[in-house]
Amino acid sequence: MTNSKNLKKGTQAIHVGNHPDKTTGAVIPPIYQTSTFVQSSPGEHQGYEYSRSHNPTRSRLEECLASLENADYALVTSSGMSAISLIFQALPKGSKVLCGDDVYGGTYRILNTIYNDRFELKQVNSTDLEAVHDVLNSYKPDLIWLESPTNPMLQISDIHAIVEASRKIGAKVVLDNTFMSPYFQNPLDLGVDMVVHSLTKYINGHSDVVGGAIMLNDKELYDKLWYLQNSIGPSQSPFDSWLVLRGIKTLAIRMEAHAKNAMIIAEFLENHPKIEKVIYPGLSSHPQHELAKSQMSGFGGMLSLYIKGGLEETKRFLEEVNLFVLAESLGGVESLIEHPAIMTHASVPSEERAILGITDNFVRVSVGIEDVNDLKKDLNDALKTI
Repeated sequence: MTNSKNLKKGTQAIHVGNHPDKTTGAVIPPIYQTSTFVQSSPGEHQGYEYSRSHNPTRSRLEECLASLENADYALVTSSGMSAISLIFQALPKGSKVLCGDDVYGGTYRILNTIYNDRFELKQVNSTDLEAVHDVLNSYKPDLIWLESPTNPMLQISDIHAIVEASRKIGAKVVLDNTFMSPYFQNPLDLGVDMVVHSLTKYINGHSDVVGGAIMLNDKELYDKLWYLQNSIGPSQSPFDSWLVLRGIKTLAIRMEAHAKNAMIIAEFLENHPKIEKVIYPGLSSHPQHELAKSQMSGFGGMLSLYIKGGLEETKRFLEEVNLFVLAESLGGVESLIEHPAIMTHASVPSEERAILGITDNFVRVSVGIEDVNDLKKDLNDALKTI
């Protein structure tokens, strides 16, 4: 095959890691649904010995994911949280971590309740470069954890500027790229050391798999992460890896459809009398709209909004939508909607949620790829009830 680096993302998603099976010629690669592999002599095998360590189906997925993020290596795990946990496990005890103040609730929980006795933690508004520089110089973290856009406030950080500042103090930078997928943003190209994804979301795209991935270029760090994964055991099953390989083939057309629908919905809601505010990077009203355009090739399918009213009106709205399914998670072909304060970010203390703006009338929306006119009608009908 042509060097995958010369291929466009849509072509990579379909072909890299999906070469026909050499044994049978099957166009769709088989699932190697096996736990172990035969050895011709003790220690002599064909590259695979046990599926926790390596599996041919998972290897194909890792090859595809590495190409999409312009990475040399990819490691696939059983969940997004297990991928995050491996990175924190790799940190020496006593390390200092600097984290953005607006991150996924699961990330906040693992930092503040699981690893809080393993290393020091400080949080900062990662969109405020002056504040970031001040903390970097005074705190001197070993690792910086970013989301851009953030979950759920959709704030955009200047990734390249933060990376440049981190190099001066020798800190590694990790970015959770789940919201954008590799189709719309490639943080390694901006200098980030590791990229994390919840495969559960856009990369798989069909709400039927839980998985995670880490992409990077550092061989020594990759080997350390693989050793930890093999030792602890959060490896993705062959069947789930095959499902993600199947889902990823439509990544390009799905992401284009998500972004197109999200822009239309964002503009529709921004002018709706029952909506107080809409947050979407594609809107000119977004405070980091120009920055988003400079480091992303599209604006994604996630948006957030504030209902005019309080918890009662917001709950009524969420109970009345039909096409927008009230559920956690995001990135599937179907539209999802949720209440962060009660659902995905309940583990964040109420006083911190208030500072961030995660209030009782705040709603996060994952815009699917349904007919956009049906989606607009569903939202409008539900808004009429409050």
